[in-house]
Amino acid sequence: MDIIISNANKKPIYEQIASQIKNMIINGTLSEGDALPSMRGLAQELRISVITTKRAYEELERDGFIETATGRGSFVAGKNLEFIREEQLRRAEEYLLKSVDIAKSSGITLEELMDILKTLYEEE
Repeated sequence: MDIIISNANKKPIYEQIASQIKNMIINGTLSEGDALPSMRGLAQELRISVITTKRAYEELERDGFIETATGRGSFVAGKNLEFIREEQLRRAEEYLLKSVDIAKSSGITLEELMDILKTLYEEE
């Protein structure tokens, strides 16, 4: 599983893992029913504590992204399209907020920012 852990990232490692797995589920890299690596296997692969991977999996399960079956492992849960859409909207809002902050601090007007957004959105 392609998960990249960054010590420079301010997020705790378990959040980095959970976030990247969520993204893989949302963008279709992982599909409903796909098996995730065992907690121990992922911990070994990433060279981190099993406790950290356990916490990431618990967060993913709590948020409805995965289901864990005792003795069988963890699997991608059935997709709730509305939940995934809400998650995507939340992510877009985060990025837009950063853009607004940069624009305000740089003297970029709302109209200029809207033009940039419209151009980027319509670009193929």
